Amino acid sequence: MLLRFRAANVRSLRDEQELSFVVPSGEESDSARTVELSDGKTLQVYPLVGVFGANASGKSNVIAALKKMREAVLGSYAQWTSRQGIPRDAFSLDPKAAAETTFYEVDFVMPDRVRWTYGFELSDERVEAEWLHSYPKGRRQVWLDRDATRQEVFAFPGERIQDRALLTRSTRPDALLLSRAANDNHPQLTEIYNWFKQNLWDINPELERQEREGYTAEQLRDDRFKDRIEGLLRVADLGISGAVVEHRLGEHPRVRLLHEGGESGPVPLDWQHESFGTRSWFALIGPLLRALDDGAVLLIDELDASLHPRFAAEVVRLFQAPWSNQRAAQLVFTSHDPSLLSTPRGGRLLEPGQIWLTEKNQRGATELYPLSDVRPGGEENLTDSYLAGAFGAVPRMTEGQIGRRLLPESVSEEEQG
Repeated sequence: MLLRFRAANVRSLRDEQELSFVVPSGEESDSARTVELSDGKTLQVYPLVGVFGANASGKSNVIAALKKMREAVLGSYAQWTSRQGIPRDAFSLDPKAAAETTFYEVDFVMPDRVRWTYGFELSDERVEAEWLHSYPKGRRQVWLDRDATRQEVFAFPGERIQDRALLTRSTRPDALLLSRAANDNHPQLTEIYNWFKQNLWDINPELERQEREGYTAEQLRDDRFKDRIEGLLRVADLGISGAVVEHRLGEHPRVRLLHEGGESGPVPLDWQHESFGTRSWFALIGPLLRALDDGAVLLIDELDASLHPRFAAEVVRLFQAPWSNQRAAQLVFTSHDPSLLSTPRGGRLLEPGQIWLTEKNQRGATELYPLSDVRPGGEENLTDSYLAGAFGAVPRMTEGQIGRRLLPESVSEEEQG
């Protein structure tokens, strides 16, 4: 399970920002899972967190930073070359940022209940630092300590990592040792590499939707998934009773959803006749079910994009409910929709510790903080308070401000109303 993520100097995240799934100390949670660690201690960990904020406040950059860390781990050895430099998207509004490192770090728990910390710092030309720590008995064990400014760049305190001399000799300055080790199927480090490979799956509503549609269509061929996919389509109240898939050699599967209402039974509609919202929901179902089945960490940017708020709320409930999320899958999502903060009856769909807010400071840098830091009242309506600006993270404008910007200067204040 993912516990915490930290990043600095990547996109709008100028200073170090942290996103945490761990229930804040002293807080009680009805949604959190109890995670037992190898030393016998336990942690309360949320199954999902949502990031809310105004347009251009940096919500999407939180997910982008998680995605870029994963891309670095999976691709630094094979894809980064000294000729191209290291792709890192440093903060662009401060000239000093280009000369400073980009920082990533995650805390996570492996299936054997051991907690790990892995991180690294990047410049344009090389990996400046890389570290790996484990906590098998509650105390930190340093497995890797890399520092490009030292004469001996790599240090392996405790000599726990096998093949140290080979890794030291064969890891390029512009590649992560973790990536290099996994390339040779290292007996210890490949397991850490695979955590990144099997987690932090990114879903962007504007990109790769056709591939996700194809993935969901492929799952329809498996009876174990077919009933669940069709059930999620039906529960969405789209008037859909099922789906048929035609497979053509060398092409994406052709999907036709069966709609109720025909005189002689359900009518199959061509895919191009389906609404954008229906297609977006269908494209999300496949990755959603796989994440729940595998216990993976799923990243969804703009969960509410092209989805009715009711659909978005159901996605939240799927991860929150233990009966539907039996493998401890996790979700990080961004949203503009404040209705996800509350239920229609005024209850809370998300707890304050699950709600993270983004704001830009005077330097144009994103600041990320949990709603639990603001300490809303126990009976406070989170949606109303959020829209009223009580928690920050909303656009700074007055009613009619945009319209007034469009009016000719000759129009008087009285004429504007």
